[in-house]
Amino acid sequence: MDNTRCRQFFLEPTETYHRQYEALRAFFVEGRRLKDIARQFGYQESSLRSLVCRFRNHVRTDAIPPFLCSR
Repeated sequence: MDNTRCRQFFLEPTETYHRQYEALRAFFVEGRRLKDIARQFGYQESSLRSLVCRFRNHVRTDAIPPFLCSR
């Protein structure tokens, strides 16, 4: 069975919140460099750094990050 499209769903997300989730996961779980993650997911490195800071702040204050809220 060819799982190429399934892999692409995770590696090349197109929806904003999905991209944010995968980029943050790559940083916090996989320990990858911001520069590499930004390149993969189409962010400026400074924008990704800001996203990481905002996520840390949400977690510190026990707030639910925006991409985990139901619409």
